[in-house]
Amino acid sequence: MLDLNDVALFVKVAESGSFAGAARRVGLPPNTLSRRVQHLEDTLNVRLLHRSTRKLTLTDAGKRLYEHSADKINGLHEVSRLLVGANQEPMGNIRVAAPADFFEIYLMEWIADFLSLYPGLYIDFVLSDTLSDMIAEGIDVAFRGGVLKDSSLVARKISTGRRILAASQAFLDQHGIPADIHELGNFQCIRASNQSDQTVWHLTGEEGEFEIEVGGRFCANTAQAQLKAALYGLGICLLPESLLQESLKNGRLVPVLPMYGQPNNDMSIVYPSRRHIPLAVSVFVEHTATRFKSKIIHAPVVLQRGRPS
Repeated sequence: MLDLNDVALFVKVAESGSFAGAARRVGLPPNTLSRRVQHLEDTLNVRLLHRSTRKLTLTDAGKRLYEHSADKINGLHEVSRLLVGANQEPMGNIRVAAPADFFEIYLMEWIADFLSLYPGLYIDFVLSDTLSDMIAEGIDVAFRGGVLKDSSLVARKISTGRRILAASQAFLDQHGIPADIHELGNFQCIRASNQSDQTVWHLTGEEGEFEIEVGGRFCANTAQAQLKAALYGLGICLLPESLLQESLKNGRLVPVLPMYGQPNNDMSIVYPSRRHIPLAVSVFVEHTATRFKSKIIHAPVVLQRGRPS
């Protein structure tokens, strides 16, 4: 007899792309999931998955079963969640991907508050500037900046902003100030790490959009490192206005060509699907959106007295 629980587990495996990813979502060991799917295949007398050491893919039969059952299974899950959600306490692990210097920019207090509100939850942050494959790596939620390219993800914009140019007064006193946008390429610029000696900055002003090729002797793969390099006078930086705000306010940095910048420097919180969002992920997204809206989660840049650290 067909076991609908096995069908539900098969749907989770198909959506996760791996037994390990599905196991994290349903709270079962991967080998248990594998046995249950094998049992479903034996019951139906058909292979549903192509298995390899790297990934799982659906067979034609697997695709047909998924197409005819996924909406129904997820619909039942959603009804169940709505019926019990009012009395259910969120529990489990939330795996979150974020940029490498995330907690240098945002206060840890925000996470501490969240964990105190939900004692049954655990958070696993994966900090890297490499764009994660959310399904393959079992990521529940990710913080992404700028324009999002992956249309398969559900995105919720939680802050807006732009990048602007800035430098220390000492740097400008020594090297001068670019007279216009086209002179920017003649100055030392602080760039994100890459494998090229030159970087193209896309800047927008009243006259339109410009592509300016810039170079410089200092590169770094985190925004905080680039900021500290600018404070040390190593060049002109292009960083989020919110990150530069404190340094501009206290005079450690000054704007450069303030009529130009990079718009759409938005921060979004993304997750793989609208369907059957785990309660733990739902409360995390809502808490995050509220704290970002309140604008009280930015951490100050800590400097040694008298000079940048």
